[in-house]
Amino acid sequence: MSRAVLSLGSNMGDRLAFLQAAVDGFRPELVAVSSVYETAPWGGVEQEDFLNAVLVVEAEDADEWYWLRRGQDLEEQAGRERLVRWGPRVLDVDVVAVDDIASDHPELLLPHPGTPDRATVLLPWLDVEPDAVLPGHGPVRDLLARLSTNGVQRRDDLALT
Repeated sequence: MSRAVLSLGSNMGDRLAFLQAAVDGFRPELVAVSSVYETAPWGGVEQEDFLNAVLVVEAEDADEWYWLRRGQDLEEQAGRERLVRWGPRVLDVDVVAVDDIASDHPELLLPHPGTPDRATVLLPWLDVEPDAVLPGHGPVRDLLARLSTNGVQRRDDLALT
């Protein structure tokens, strides 16, 4: 059994619909889906705010590469184009963590290297796993306590099903 935490983001077009398409794409393996959060962009590229969420998924006979390829397939189906690093995107699916696997492969760094510094991932993760631990970094709650959550707003008026 493989268990993964995936981060979803969208800041182009019908953002909620793109996130829902990703949820639907992972439906057979879906364990939990977080609340939706609206977050300010970062990375220095002028763009619209993101909608973000976190999924927990499980599957027999799946490894970290399975989760990466599934996420990339869903990004492609949504029409994602990788034109500008940290630029706007219709759908972004990041593999945050897979079990306790550590990977330094350039195509799949695990746990995802930006996670300890991203309230946009940690807050929704705690929605679905209050006792979550980021492998190699410790409890997600402790990581989040060191960060500002300014610019990250829970959107209770939006829901993923």
